[in-house]
Amino acid sequence: MPNAHDPWGHLAGANQGEFLVSTQEHLGQVGIATKSLSQGSAGIDKALRMRALGGSAVGSAVEWYDYFLYGTMAGIVFGPLFFPSDNPSVSLMLSFASFALAFLVRPVGGVLFSHIGDRIGRKKTLVVTLSLMGFSTMLMGFLPDYATVGIWAPILLTLLRLIQGLALGGEWGGGLLLAVEYAPRDQRGFYGAVPQTGALFGLALGSLAASITSSAFSDADFMSFGWRIPFLLSFILVLTGLWIRNRVDETPSFKKVKSEHLAVKVPVVETLKHHWRAVLITIGAKFVETSTFFIFATFSISYAVGLGYARSTVLNVLLLAAFLAVPVMLFFGGLSDRIGRKKIFVGGTIAIAIYAVPYFWLMSQGSVLALIVAMVIGFSIIWSSYGSVLGTLFAESFSANVRYTGISLGYQIGAALVGGPAPLIATALLVAYNYIAVAGFVVFCAAVSLVAISFAQEMRGKDLDA
Repeated sequence: MPNAHDPWGHLAGANQGEFLVSTQEHLGQVGIATKSLSQGSAGIDKALRMRALGGSAVGSAVEWYDYFLYGTMAGIVFGPLFFPSDNPSVSLMLSFASFALAFLVRPVGGVLFSHIGDRIGRKKTLVVTLSLMGFSTMLMGFLPDYATVGIWAPILLTLLRLIQGLALGGEWGGGLLLAVEYAPRDQRGFYGAVPQTGALFGLALGSLAASITSSAFSDADFMSFGWRIPFLLSFILVLTGLWIRNRVDETPSFKKVKSEHLAVKVPVVETLKHHWRAVLITIGAKFVETSTFFIFATFSISYAVGLGYARSTVLNVLLLAAFLAVPVMLFFGGLSDRIGRKKIFVGGTIAIAIYAVPYFWLMSQGSVLALIVAMVIGFSIIWSSYGSVLGTLFAESFSANVRYTGISLGYQIGAALVGGPAPLIATALLVAYNYIAVAGFVVFCAAVSLVAISFAQEMRGKDLDA
């Protein structure tokens, strides 16, 4: 039995089990098993943990850069260029609809790639998802617009967007597990927050690229060719991410599953049969995080521009908020290792429900300072609280042999239900009513998440693979 005061004791036990299996079945591998046992007794090498953490964060940042770049451009470019209409609101809604479509296939990607991840390995799966995401994004930079090829322009754009959705469906779960399954028991909250910051870095990079190109070119040149540059740069980022991830080994949890022959034939069937409650909890908990993220990161861009703010100003404020959110997320992740994940999640969810109306009211004041305050409080602070602990909460809810599948199902279904449609829903509510109705949508999502998280178990300080 592992020592209750030894944060790596459970890993030592896992490696001892691996040693026994190896000795009995493959005597030729005794030397390798002995080395694994020795490392397990002393804990996983810190350099290996840091490499895994870096691979998780960097790969996640690249994937989310590609994904969020589309969301940014959907609010300012794709409407008039790919979905032209006499009514700008209709054009914008069609653009956001194409953005939302990817969320419908994210659960499919989650099931497909998590099956590979739970059966073959996290590392191999992450290489495939990163490649798919990067090349589909790069191809968007070469697409002709509606004025050039007519109806084929939105069709091809939407097809590439669907490929992005498939890739991200498998990416998030694997990237998270790369961090959490390498984490010491008493630092899982902090480690789990790191890949979540990858999403912020990706958003920041996407906003920065859009902001620089928007500022560097005239409006006409930006709409003509300037918007393509950030998409083409994806190729360089993908190569960097692939190089880093190829240097990371499989996670200790997955090695334990393989050494103890715990892998199941069809992980999704096993998950739905024995872990369906956990899946429902993750779906509900995802509501508040995904809806508010895309309202802050996507809908708010078009909303602020419509209020009269300069496009470059809005993008710069979003960039600032995303960068400030990174240390805040790491703080809350570390705090969850001391006071628990649920307390932070519940506190942040209640806070965003209260703040929803003041957020839109501040934006409507027409002051850049008010815009900054609104975004920093809502995105950098409040969203970061529950966003930082979400992944760790999910990972701690499933056993290792179906963990990739379980967290991917819950996360991606929740995102498909309200995350992708959030900018479209918010736009429709704004057109039909006013920003109070949009705030009501946020409160509804918060209420769903509070109910769901009330059924979750607190796993702080407990062994991940006990």
